[in-house]
Amino acid sequence: MNDDHPDADLEALKYEHRQLDAQIALLTAEHGPDQLEIARLKRRKLQLKDQIQMIETANIPDIIA
Repeated sequence: MNDDHPDADLEALKYEHRQLDAQIALLTAEHGPDQLEIARLKRRKLQLKDQIQMIETANIPDIIA
């Protein structure tokens, strides 16, 4: 990831997440889908989701109550 452009990194992760979602939907709609490939894509999608949440959480300033 590029520390100079965290917003660009975040957008790239979100884009990849959306692309995986579309790819999973396409594979699922096909006759005789490859379950191993779908599982691999879903695992990658979850990893991206975790990375996105970490970046978004890091961007939220701490508020002292």
